[in-house]
Amino acid sequence: MGTGGCPESKTVVPDPCCSPGSGCGCWDLRPLDILSEAVPAVGLARGMRVFQVQGVRGFQLSSSRPRALGFPASRLFIHCDRFPEEFSIIVTLRALRGPAKRNEYIFTLMVEESPSVLVGLRYGPDKLHFLFWSQERAGGWQTRVTFPNVSLSDNQWHTLILAVSGQSFSLTVDCSIPKDTPFPASLSVRRASFYLGNRRRRKGMFTGLLRQLVLLPGADATPRICHAVNFKVATLSVPSVLQDVPAKPVSNEVLKYPYETDMKVTLGARPRCSKQEKAQFWFNASRRGLYLCNGSTWVSMLEVHHRLDYVEEYQNLVTNSETMGIEVFTIPKVGLFAAVANRITPPGSAIYRWTDGKFVHYQNIPTHQAQSWKYFTIGKKIFLAVANFEQNERGQEFSVIYKWSRRKAKFITYQRITTHSARDWEAFVIEGEAFLAVVNHREGNNHNIDSVIYRWNPRTGLFETNQTIPTSGAYDWEFFTIGPYSFLAVANTFNGTSTKIYSHIYIWLSGSFQLFQSILTFGAADWEVFHIGDRVFLAVANSHSYDSGMPAPSNFYAINSSIYELNITAQMFVKFQDLLTYSALDWEFFSVGDDSFLVVANSFDGFTFSVNSIIYRWQGYEGFVAAHHLPTVGCRDWEAFHTPEGSYLFYSSAREPLSKVLKLKTT
Repeated sequence: MGTGGCPESKTVVPDPCCSPGSGCGCWDLRPLDILSEAVPAVGLARGMRVFQVQGVRGFQLSSSRPRALGFPASRLFIHCDRFPEEFSIIVTLRALRGPAKRNEYIFTLMVEESPSVLVGLRYGPDKLHFLFWSQERAGGWQTRVTFPNVSLSDNQWHTLILAVSGQSFSLTVDCSIPKDTPFPASLSVRRASFYLGNRRRRKGMFTGLLRQLVLLPGADATPRICHAVNFKVATLSVPSVLQDVPAKPVSNEVLKYPYETDMKVTLGARPRCSKQEKAQFWFNASRRGLYLCNGSTWVSMLEVHHRLDYVEEYQNLVTNSETMGIEVFTIPKVGLFAAVANRITPPGSAIYRWTDGKFVHYQNIPTHQAQSWKYFTIGKKIFLAVANFEQNERGQEFSVIYKWSRRKAKFITYQRITTHSARDWEAFVIEGEAFLAVVNHREGNNHNIDSVIYRWNPRTGLFETNQTIPTSGAYDWEFFTIGPYSFLAVANTFNGTSTKIYSHIYIWLSGSFQLFQSILTFGAADWEVFHIGDRVFLAVANSHSYDSGMPAPSNFYAINSSIYELNITAQMFVKFQDLLTYSALDWEFFSVGDDSFLVVANSFDGFTFSVNSIIYRWQGYEGFVAAHHLPTVGCRDWEAFHTPEGSYLFYSSAREPLSKVLKLKTT
């Protein structure tokens, strides 16, 4: 063996990556793709998610399992256990909008038993730090080289090139200015590991998107990168999962790649589709659709788009009592269900199963003035949470999470959680971790109390308190994601003196929800987020306008509800449209063919609970325009759902023990 841990070789090529005279001619000068090395051959590593922003894909890394994002350096340093003395490190990333408030690690190289960083790249507020361990003195010491005025938090992709050559190195950010400083010789990487976006701990995790991380021994990569047309995302090497793939229609796996075939079209009833019929076409005259056999199933290629013509009453569902909320869900391999939240305690609330085209009673569950249900899954576990508004017979106030028992084929009690006049549950997943948020409406006469976000603990199998957020008579949580960012909006209704108060939108940053935007609302009862094309909208249902210190309006309940649209440039939601509503309590977005709709739950006009709820059709430049008026009584909640037989709307009445299923008739 030669010095520096290099194997003996009959032919030794002088290599600038090795110390002069070391005899280490073991570096091949190919790009060493650090990012690809951390990605399994199949799937993704735990703590990795893929997002596409501005047409470019990148990894978002989770801080929950930093060690899962590491791998031994020996997988890259096959022949040498010395870090090359001349090299380039190329990184393509997209940082979070706004200046970083703390240091975040892009990558580190660390020895197993040591907390010290051998080599690392760290991004701080308007600075970039290159860290390396110098071993010229006894014990060694950490060296940090800082590149000032490096601002990456502009919501854009950037490529960084750190080039080390001749005892100095330079940083190029989108082809900018270098800075020189010495780099140590003979830096051992024995028993060291690379870590993506972290230094083996949660603190300092990189929160942006990472697309490229490449070590190029023996060369300055700047000319190769900067000669590219789009140098901000120019690449030497990226993981295959982040590479561009041929465009294909949604839900059409057959057209993954272009090809030619002899066309054969079959008419009439559905023919069989097997390997023998692969690449054959079938025209369904009744549905006016063209289908292609992929070897196992018929895939829709061309189908006449349906348009909503009118709405007809389909089923009157007599309920245990007035219904405050509905949750429609599907249990795989079991069927379609609807859980209704009934107001009166005995006999409680009920679950219905879709049988022969109708909802049929399936199970009763004891509840205490239930307000809403939330269906969610964690792995293979299936849950249903109820928000109870009142105390039970023993004076205890809690809401309950039920778990589906496959053996008993029904929901059974799983976990009780203390709540205060709970109105709503919201379930969501962030970075692979499951959360459940409850809306606490009031405690006694105090409406200004905390609502709580719970995190699933996989060790105990229980939800545990993770964060509390101050709310005011809150009614609803709404979780949504935009690109790599997660948001949670709360509908605040009443602060004890007024319904004219701010509702808030929170953004997930550094392991908790932080305030993103406040919007003035009037007795807000519901948020509904929806997408139309690339546009993101957020609709609020305003229920009434009341202020103890102001003159009473002519009608508390005839009030505008508003639709807001995300303005990417301003980084906030701005008002898009006002719609006159009558004590609106819920919005529901749904689509029929290429058309988009919003239906509002109008509950009271100041004189009667028999008020029309309205379906609005998206008209592009005109916004949402009223298309259908639906007679409802004390309407509280809308749910849209689909079956093979058609599309439906389901509404609950808070004034009578009768809910209705409406069928959408299309042409």
